Amino acid sequence: MSWLSNVRNALSLVVTKKETPDNLWHKCKGCGQMVFTKELADNLHVCPHCRHHERIGPAERFAHVFDPGTAQTLAAPRVAEDPLKFRDTKRYPDRLKAARAATGEQDALVNARGLIEGQRAVVGVQDFAFMGGSMGQAVGEAFIAGVEAAIADHAPYIIFTAAGGARMQEGILSLMQMPRATVAIQMLHDAGLPYIVVLTDPTTGGVTASYAMLGDVQIAEPGALIGFAGQRVIEQTIREKLPEGFQRAEYLLEHGMIDMVVPRHDLRATLARLIGYLAPRAAA
Repeated sequence: MSWLSNVRNALSLVVTKKETPDNLWHKCKGCGQMVFTKELADNLHVCPHCRHHERIGPAERFAHVFDPGTAQTLAAPRVAEDPLKFRDTKRYPDRLKAARAATGEQDALVNARGLIEGQRAVVGVQDFAFMGGSMGQAVGEAFIAGVEAAIADHAPYIIFTAAGGARMQEGILSLMQMPRATVAIQMLHDAGLPYIVVLTDPTTGGVTASYAMLGDVQIAEPGALIGFAGQRVIEQTIREKLPEGFQRAEYLLEHGMIDMVVPRHDLRATLARLIGYLAPRAAA
């Protein structure tokens, strides 16, 4: 053994190796550049290089949208779990348990009430990290509970959508949430209250075919993927080549399917302005 190896071994007994956190850096999914995690969080999880909007969960979303200290999370409605006794490679209850452990949420849709620039609002956020934000009975019940809370508060209901569609493990029961959500939206309108949708990446499947496209105002975050079926499925069905990016927010805005594309930094101010126009009595 060389003298250099002896010195290294001796030093290793005196100086311990400093551990580097494995989450110190984040690789942007838009441009591929490495971004300091704290810098990304301080920038509302928007890449400072390419402006790519990363997916975020309910906690981050509520912190961005509501006035500081005003958000109050609503209790998640309880529903029957595994009504069809579904099993694929795993049991459905096992998948739910893993999703709850990973996200800390009961299911894919979380509601909270609070103030947006001093105006009352109830906000629902779908978490794509919870089984792809998929819509099942729990999501349907949470959506209805959010609408009922908005009616009770005489405030608008704002939904941030992010989903891969209906939850296959619940079969027809998940599809039944589409008309139920539509009825809930009508209840909101009967009360004279607005329903505002913010489409985030990705919003697809049965969610797009129901409450995601029924807003009085349709907003989308930049670059959000929005559609019912995937591009390849559509091309195979109609046997035509579709334009690049035809399911992105900017293309849908250009073709009149949504009303505006709003960067995350401007979202709170935009929502506050809409509430002032559509629900002036929502001021606290």
